[in-house]
Amino acid sequence: MENIALVVGATGITGSNLAQELISNGWTTYGLARNPNTNISGLISVKADLLDVENLEAALEQISPTHIFFTTWMRNDTEEENIKVNSALVRNLLNVLSPKKSIQHVALVTGLKHYLGPFEAYAKSGALPETPLREEQPRLEYPNFYYAQEDAVYEAAERDGFSWSIHRPHTVIGYAVGNLMNMGTTLAIYASICKETGRKFIFPGSFAQWNGLSDVTDARILAKQLLWASTTEAAKDQAFNITNGDVFRWKWLWEKIANHFQIDFEGFENEMRPLEKELQNDEELWKNIAEKYNLKENKLSRIASAWHTDLDLGRPIEVMTDMAKSRKLGFTNFQSTLDSFTDLFEKLKEEKIIP
Repeated sequence: MENIALVVGATGITGSNLAQELISNGWTTYGLARNPNTNISGLISVKADLLDVENLEAALEQISPTHIFFTTWMRNDTEEENIKVNSALVRNLLNVLSPKKSIQHVALVTGLKHYLGPFEAYAKSGALPETPLREEQPRLEYPNFYYAQEDAVYEAAERDGFSWSIHRPHTVIGYAVGNLMNMGTTLAIYASICKETGRKFIFPGSFAQWNGLSDVTDARILAKQLLWASTTEAAKDQAFNITNGDVFRWKWLWEKIANHFQIDFEGFENEMRPLEKELQNDEELWKNIAEKYNLKENKLSRIASAWHTDLDLGRPIEVMTDMAKSRKLGFTNFQSTLDSFTDLFEKLKEEKIIP
């Protein structure tokens, strides 16, 4: 039977890498987004608004997917709004497709906020989670839109009889055409600014992150796990952590990144020095850099997400995940984290995003 994938959020870093993985494995792949990506060869674009049921029904009228991959979310001002909006994204789509009876598997990508709490709740409870983070750790008492999204999947699975998988990456690193808002790109932009101006490449985060063990998730290895879980019987109806498979300390990786760009760096010194503050006056500077090197994007706010990088690197504990669960079930892919970053930097250079 033909595998027909619907990738929800196909313009994002996770969705676009997944779409390429599915297409290369012979899947018929539809990419749903409000502003579809037409840059991926073989991807069939679907323009739809997940919050508009009538629009969604019309857009999906001729499409009967066997596999759904949710790789997107919408950022709102409060976690209560996040819960309302992001659970609706999932529920609306599964409700619209329910009458077709075509769905075999639904995969949902969430993240480590499942264990750490929502952005505004990091480290405020006084009871920090035990690391390495493991899938069996219970939900927190905090409101969390990931839980609401999971529950929407569970409800629909019970109603319609499909299997599911939940995927919890750490920070996702990789390249996405037209969507550059991630830590890897943000650090590349910052390093490029430092190189151009002679400024030092200053670590913005906490002592715990600088000195503690950490891991990240390459978008390419996340795509491989999503494909594996959706086609492996033993992986069905399970939640999985997904990281590259190695661990590092930022004090090691920060120097490696600085060396790649041939710039001077500073590590953690007494206090956090947020990147958002460091870049706050650099819009005009980036415009000039973009003009000088003929870069594709001259608006800094469209390619650097300093606030998100600050949240990741500002955590007061070391954060790493346990990968034993999927390893035991047969998922053995591995990715070097240093290669994740350097591959991305070279791609950004090649695509004229950085000098």
